Amino acid sequence: MESSQVAQSGLVSVLRCPACQSGLARNGDRIECATCKLSVPVIEEIPRFTGDQHLASFGRQWNKYEVAHDDEDRATFQAKTGTSLAELKGLRVLDAGCGGGRYSKVCGEAGATVIGADHSAAVSKARQLCSHLPNVAFVQADLKRLPLEPQSFDFVFSIGVMHHDADTKSVFDAVSKLVKPGGRYSVWLYRRNQWWQEWINSSLRSRTIRMDSEKLERWCEWGAWLGGLPVINKTLNKIVNFSAHPNRENRVCDTFDWYAPQYQYHHTVAELRSWFEAAGFHDIRELPPEKQGRLYRWVYENNLLIGSGVNLTGVR
Repeated sequence: MESSQVAQSGLVSVLRCPACQSGLARNGDRIECATCKLSVPVIEEIPRFTGDQHLASFGRQWNKYEVAHDDEDRATFQAKTGTSLAELKGLRVLDAGCGGGRYSKVCGEAGATVIGADHSAAVSKARQLCSHLPNVAFVQADLKRLPLEPQSFDFVFSIGVMHHDADTKSVFDAVSKLVKPGGRYSVWLYRRNQWWQEWINSSLRSRTIRMDSEKLERWCEWGAWLGGLPVINKTLNKIVNFSAHPNRENRVCDTFDWYAPQYQYHHTVAELRSWFEAAGFHDIRELPPEKQGRLYRWVYENNLLIGSGVNLTGVR
């Protein structure tokens, strides 16, 4: 039995029916609830509690592009969760909105027992990426109705995902309930920019979300070309968003990620902090941006950096 199969078989023991909270059991190629008779398919050894729905673009982009870079992913994970790799060993961790599994892989290699959950078919790519890790498993499910036991995780994190739902706060609240007392919760959401940037972005996205995937991909190829041009990739993308990542494939994927999703909401630090407080978290702190420098911080703090985030962590 390969590592990924071991991981997925262990997942069944921690699954709970999202309808009635009873335990679930594997029956051939199905996961079933004996209490309410819920039955969902297991495809590629991944329980599939939902389809892609409005997040189909994520399944496409994460399954198509190779965007994992180990050193970069480890650095980004630590910056956006406020958690060092050394702290992860032995913890039960939930990657809420795992996408292609980059950060699930980081946590698994650091010694955590990890469940990665995503609404989209990107979990297929995540399983491939983590196939060597028997301590990492995946489930395709709605983050607002995850089939997992409440208050059962030592550490829960979500990086750049919740703002793609019709109601960001409802996702935040649902996922927060999975953090055990004394556990930590880290969330990164898109930051609200200046009004004129928001207007330009909304105007562009009102068109791009109606494009078919192939046409939008060609459009993002052009954005990736701009993202590789010196000076242009540090100035124009403060007005019209496109990725300036050093890797071209990442630039295409990141730009697609910005313009494809049906929903994209931007938030403030104060707003996110109020959610943490209302959910009963304490020791709440804002995490600084990954990049530093006087000019960068000024642009960031004045909400002029398109695609930047509001990033908080707290303890239950």
